[in-house]
Amino acid sequence: MLRERLEREGAFDLRLAPLAAPVEIALAHDAAYVSAFLDGSPDAAAMRRIGFPWSPELARRTLASVGATLSATRDAVSAGFGGALSGGTHHAFRSHGSGFCVFNDIAVALHSNPSMRPAAVIDLDVHQGDGTAAMFDGDASVLTLSMHGRSNFPFRKQRSWLDIELDDGAGDAEYLDRLGPALGRILDARPCLVFYLAGVDPLAEDRLGKLSLTAAGLRARDELVLRACRALGAPVVLVLGGGYAEPIELTVDAHAATFLTAREWY
Repeated sequence: MLRERLEREGAFDLRLAPLAAPVEIALAHDAAYVSAFLDGSPDAAAMRRIGFPWSPELARRTLASVGATLSATRDAVSAGFGGALSGGTHHAFRSHGSGFCVFNDIAVALHSNPSMRPAAVIDLDVHQGDGTAAMFDGDASVLTLSMHGRSNFPFRKQRSWLDIELDDGAGDAEYLDRLGPALGRILDARPCLVFYLAGVDPLAEDRLGKLSLTAAGLRARDELVLRACRALGAPVVLVLGGGYAEPIELTVDAHAATFLTAREWY
């Protein structure tokens, strides 16, 4: 639905990305985990933690999603901006998946572009980017910012470079007031590359979000992030993150608004 919306807008050159290669994924993930998932031999407990049943279609979709983020990263490095209509699988850890995330696409892209350091991950999904935080904990060249619901999944949080926790029901004003200084702190490090995980699950109508942002608030959030990155001159990779609104058209509207805002700045 999002792809169809953006195609109608005519604002982007949308292309199919090549599938990620297992050797690329193994730069960020344990090779045994990568192999077991792709050949269909993960144990039942591993798949329960991911939350999907294994299938060849899931394996192909996972490779496509990581491949899209790798392609978007190449576009960003060469042209200043790249986007993927998937990705943001931030609950995947080095040796296991979690929370509907198999492989961590941003971690794979960061390991595939080691010269683009320091790098920043601005994760504004309503759920903490725990896998990304854990994978780069102690790595001073990758700064991870996660702004998320305090009482939301995952219930065992990891340590990001900067965590901003919000209580249930937080709305536009509080969200934007807290985002501004956090954004300033991470961009003060002058990253060479920024990954923007623009989840739209902070939307008030989201089934899993527990926050109360409006569509206008999300647009203001995107404007704040993208304007700041543009002012810095940092290339940006935009990936989706979560969105579970009822009706689903509200999620599509919000994701489309993020991409159209990016088009204004890049």
